[in-house]
Amino acid sequence: MSDPADDLAGRISALMPRALADLAELVAIPSVADPRQYPPEHCRRAAEWVAAAFADAGLHDVHLAETPDGSHAVIGHRPPPPGAPTVLLYCHYDVQPPLDDAAWTSPPFELTEREGRLYGRGAADCKGNVVMHLTALRALGEDVPVGIKFVAEGSEEQGTGGLEAYVRQHTDELHADALLICDTGNAEVGVPTATTSLRGLANVVVTVRTLAGDLHSGMFGGPAPDALAALIRILDSLRDTAGGTRIKGLDGNGTWPGVGYDEQQFRRDAGVLEGVALTGSGTVADRLWARPAVTVLGIDCPPVVGSAAAVPATARARVSLRVPPGTDPQAARDALAAHLTDAAPWGAAVEVETEGTGSPFRAATNGRAYAALDRAMRRAYGKPVSFLGQGGSIPLCNVLADTYREAEIVLMGVEEPRCLIHAPNESVDPSEIEHMALVEALFLRYYADRS
Repeated sequence: MSDPADDLAGRISALMPRALADLAELVAIPSVADPRQYPPEHCRRAAEWVAAAFADAGLHDVHLAETPDGSHAVIGHRPPPPGAPTVLLYCHYDVQPPLDDAAWTSPPFELTEREGRLYGRGAADCKGNVVMHLTALRALGEDVPVGIKFVAEGSEEQGTGGLEAYVRQHTDELHADALLICDTGNAEVGVPTATTSLRGLANVVVTVRTLAGDLHSGMFGGPAPDALAALIRILDSLRDTAGGTRIKGLDGNGTWPGVGYDEQQFRRDAGVLEGVALTGSGTVADRLWARPAVTVLGIDCPPVVGSAAAVPATARARVSLRVPPGTDPQAARDALAAHLTDAAPWGAAVEVETEGTGSPFRAATNGRAYAALDRAMRRAYGKPVSFLGQGGSIPLCNVLADTYREAEIVLMGVEEPRCLIHAPNESVDPSEIEHMALVEALFLRYYADRS
């Protein structure tokens, strides 16, 4: 008799051409959920594509649900067989903007193969996971042994909280026994991994004002306080001499107790240039998963080309602070705001506007879902599951944990470090889509098995 797992693996392998064609269609839709950059019609088109695909894959009542931030979540379900548990499958169809088009080796919204990887914005984050879900469900066909609830978020990358608010208002709609949050990935290609820790975030915009208006630098430069220079000093104060984040009131010395991250591997994964030192102190894992980390995401100031010989009166920056589990994001935001204000030189006026906060997350890993996941990963990869932290933030996880307290939450997916999510030249390894689709299909079978 054939091994059922081998049968599933064979079906998924046969479905891969269709999966990659689907991925190409999805990547071609520039579904950036920011109307200042891309027309909202693109997100609507992506949502409708996802809805049609999952309805075709066997889900019932697949529909677009408007969330409080104006985005549309795609929601569907499949009822459980008698006595079987229900599993929620999560992904998001919106993507980061491509940033600098010139930095892309191939067009960002055209899936392009190079040396075995597939390049395009969203190829991994998170359209690769959309396709992974589809492939797992198609491979199971009518033999889905659990109930399924499905949600594809439409504004995850903007952090505007539409789905979080929707969950609080519609708690029954997404209730499940296990929640597969597929927006992370393996430690590296071929190393099966579940993410058990996420950093939270506190994003602010800081505005510095020093003058009633810009002034001629020849006539007034010297004694006239330069708002951009003041902002630079403020931002520089957020780091110590080694580049580590140092904000008064926040512990910057946490340590990571789990599996580490080799420094040379990190340098390769991050593309750190030869001769450039890593910032901060402690292990790479400490810095990534156990300590706060500040990043200046953007600065509003005169561009080099077109700038005038003038002393700037105003400058502003968008600052992001990632916070580890155990740190309250509002307290972190308050500490950041106080630091930015206190660091202002020359009495410069500082205004700090909160853009958003999100709580860190830590998963419990001793339940039935994790046992099924380990079994599935051993079968698909020949290796047991590894547990790692994640430097990124998924605020939805905390809302789900608070709303569905008995449910197990598993974070997994196709987004290993070489994917370069959020950066130019994002890519995915198609073998990860194939293996993780098999993991998911096997998980659904093993989770239904109460023996």
